[in-house]
Amino acid sequence: MRKLCFVIVSLFSTIGYAYARDAASYVNPLIGTQKSTIGYGGTMPFVSPPFGMTNWTPQTRQNKISITSYNYDDPTISGFMGTHQPAIWMGDYGYVTLMPQTGVLRTTPDSRKLPYQHSTEVARPDYYGVSLDAGGGRTIRAEMTATERCAMLRFRFPKGGVARVLVETSRPGIAGFAAVDAQSHEITGYNPHRMDAHLGPYKLPNFKGYFVIQFQRAPQELKTYGMEDDAAGSARGGYAEFEPGETVLVHVGTSFLSLDEARANLKREMPEWNFDVVRQRLRATWNEKLNRIQVDGTTDKEKRRLYTALYHALMYPRIFSEDGRYYSAFDDQIHTGESYTAYSIWDTFRAENSLLTLVAPERVNGMITALLQNYKEGGWMPKWPNPSYTNIMIGTHADSLVAEAIRKGFSGFDRELAWHAVYKDAMTPPDGDTTRRWLDREEHTPYEARAGLTYYKRLGYIPTDKTDEASSRTLEDSYDDWCVAQIAKTLGHEEDYRFFLQRSLNDRNLYNAALGLMNGKTSDGKWAPIGGARDTDGNRSVSGWTEGDAWVYTWSPFHDQAGLLQLMGGAEAYDAKLDLHFSGGHNVHRNEPSHHYGYLYDFGGRPWKTQEKVREIAAAEYGYDAGGLDGDDDCGQMSAWLLFTAMGFYPVNPASGEYMIGSPMYRRMTLELGNGKKFRVLAENNSATNVYIQSATLDGKPLDVPMITWEEIQSGATLHFVMGPKPSSWASGWRPSLITAK
Repeated sequence: MRKLCFVIVSLFSTIGYAYARDAASYVNPLIGTQKSTIGYGGTMPFVSPPFGMTNWTPQTRQNKISITSYNYDDPTISGFMGTHQPAIWMGDYGYVTLMPQTGVLRTTPDSRKLPYQHSTEVARPDYYGVSLDAGGGRTIRAEMTATERCAMLRFRFPKGGVARVLVETSRPGIAGFAAVDAQSHEITGYNPHRMDAHLGPYKLPNFKGYFVIQFQRAPQELKTYGMEDDAAGSARGGYAEFEPGETVLVHVGTSFLSLDEARANLKREMPEWNFDVVRQRLRATWNEKLNRIQVDGTTDKEKRRLYTALYHALMYPRIFSEDGRYYSAFDDQIHTGESYTAYSIWDTFRAENSLLTLVAPERVNGMITALLQNYKEGGWMPKWPNPSYTNIMIGTHADSLVAEAIRKGFSGFDRELAWHAVYKDAMTPPDGDTTRRWLDREEHTPYEARAGLTYYKRLGYIPTDKTDEASSRTLEDSYDDWCVAQIAKTLGHEEDYRFFLQRSLNDRNLYNAALGLMNGKTSDGKWAPIGGARDTDGNRSVSGWTEGDAWVYTWSPFHDQAGLLQLMGGAEAYDAKLDLHFSGGHNVHRNEPSHHYGYLYDFGGRPWKTQEKVREIAAAEYGYDAGGLDGDDDCGQMSAWLLFTAMGFYPVNPASGEYMIGSPMYRRMTLELGNGKKFRVLAENNSATNVYIQSATLDGKPLDVPMITWEEIQSGATLHFVMGPKPSSWASGWRPSLITAK
């Protein structure tokens, strides 16, 4: 009897995930998958290791640019997908879909979809399981776990009717390939589809997402479908059929190199046919990473929100190399080395990348090296590789990633090559710079780099009547110039340092004192209308801003808040204008340009307002269930903001190595550092109402500035706050230093 009880408990643990509460058990991958009163995060419940090359998700709809594979409100599932789509506004590439079914063969998504209930759904970083309604009171239990490049799926079929696993290689119009091998129980193939191919300059004829699908048991039937359609007008794939009532185990190996490499990835990463062993390894991998941030003295509900944010932040950039080799989506060749892709840099340079330097420092050198390899193979570091150039968003913020890595002492990449890459970003206009407007997501353009750089170099700003999003570009290019200046200084290029530091002050050229805001200019030096400027044909109103307006962008130069404070007439005017920014509804947290605004009162001598504001934002914009994320997570940036804010500090200028103090959300947090030390944040008397800092010490010494540094964190210090219910004058005497370039 005791043995039987043990078996029952073990089975319940496997199916119901009734383990002790470790960090992984707090993660809810469904957060952000539902549109709610807060917003819509555009996330998916991925089963994948941190930075996994291929993510596995249930598919409730056909994904494409602007639509992700899973939406919590959809009532049916049409497949289980190995996807490479990193964010809602990006496309997928090289994907593969599997679907269990009974009855007649159904290959289209609409015909094969099956209803499900969330009550049967279990979503964890290491496991996804759901019961599909197969009709007639029968269910199919579908489960997934994964490794970095592979997945194991387990399908428990009902008795009666054929048990079939369908594999969709490619969708209609895509010339995918599928083949079967009865002797090895395999379906193999590839999918050449890149949804974002129209956004970049390269056709990449060698690109393919390869897969090898192995079944533990020999199928009764193993066939392909759609392969006779030479024009690929229908979907293509294969299927395997088994005895009714069987439990079918499936291995899926993926690769961007070859079928042989997909098979080799399976052999390396998943040599066994034990679902629970693979899942336990993945769980241990997640716990090792999640435990780098520990929180005490709070509720399970808060831990769920915190660790889910960390799960989201540890997904990107994704690994793009296999056993020491990688396919380059920049020269269409295979190279030796380590590679990463899915850098949503316009979003993630703000806080996500800075978070990775703290919680995944072992990855940073490889991630910077990957950008430099892209530079060698394609001519530029990319701004949004997925996996090739896409020209999405503005600026060359890879400059910031390089500057931050160098500032923080990372040295496992070619620094001189990095200098050449950022120097080209800063000095070489893209092809056709003055003959294109560089519209958002403009198709089939050369690599955009710093669009309008020709004008920026000549005028000190980018004119709104010549280049789209010109005002935002001017302000963001100024910050990138500051980053290039810091790299030049560290590497001993003193003359270049002075040049780029001076040019980093171009942001001041757009400050309109009459408005008290930044304002675009036309090519004749006049202020552009606030609503935009006419193009050179006089026919079209052209916005000078990127996903925002003058209010959103006025405080955007992270490096030059002291200059802005001076332009506005001092701290009191600076803070008063910030008050209007927030009271006027201009702070749109779901989009990244607003992410640092809550911390700006630190610069104007009102740290208590920062403490108040960041707590308000965290409470309003981040929830605890499927609808608990306002705005696309954008490869971890939304989540990174919450994580930093919870710890009580935030990298307003990410490449500076400085972190502005906010209001720690919990009584005790510990950061496990890559150097083996621990950085602790203690918030005495902390609560939902005690949000204001009364005093602070760092390793027992008074801290009277609203800032800590990278070095102080890496030393393993203890940051101790005393919190209270009312504002105090703590750190209100600090002001930022003004940049002067001679």
